[in-house]
Amino acid sequence: MKAGGGLFVDRVHRLPRRWSNQELRRFAPLFHGEIVNVSAWKDVDKEGRHYRDYFANATSYTITNYKAEFRGLQGAEGEIYLDLEQDLPAELVARWDVVFNHTTLEHIYDFRSAFDNLCRMTRDVLIVVVPFLQPYHSDYGDYWRFSPLAIKRMLEERGVRPLYVSFNGHLASAVYVFAIGSRQPERWAARIAAPFGVVEPTGAGKEPFIGCNALPGFGGALRYLLRRLSRS
Repeated sequence: MKAGGGLFVDRVHRLPRRWSNQELRRFAPLFHGEIVNVSAWKDVDKEGRHYRDYFANATSYTITNYKAEFRGLQGAEGEIYLDLEQDLPAELVARWDVVFNHTTLEHIYDFRSAFDNLCRMTRDVLIVVVPFLQPYHSDYGDYWRFSPLAIKRMLEERGVRPLYVSFNGHLASAVYVFAIGSRQPERWAARIAAPFGVVEPTGAGKEPFIGCNALPGFGGALRYLLRRLSRS
């Protein structure tokens, strides 16, 4: 659950991104076929690599973006213009084997239509990363936050079985949710399987759920620091 959670790492933006990148690196090599990064901007992972590099077994890799004024790249080779709030073009329905989308849904007011489209684009796998707890950011709209249970139900409502849903539990950090769903879960049962939950394993107190370490009481913070000191 941790990814280089050093005390001096930017815990609002960089740490949860590093964690979600670590999660993606665990699973991306499993996937073959045609893969798309939706609303990819420049396809950068903000650690010096491109997400294209993670999917080493892809037979093709595409990116989509929105309008340039909303940080759309508009000009990369093979880039597709796509507004997730609009009806999905017929040629993009079930177009890819794997659809990947990182921290976009919070910026789309009609996130239900956007999530519908993400699910409709994939023949099998959807990988999505969303914020659960994060300060408002961007000047192009920031509307929503999502819990693991919300993502689970959103997948199930659209005929996609949740295979893996996780979240980071770093102290005083923003919290992301990382989820993988599939239309063909039997294909992945032996390789991607985890019980669903919202309890933070390192959480303390009466409410040890997702986000409890991000907003700790004084006692929880003190116990965490004492554990860190005891290991050094």
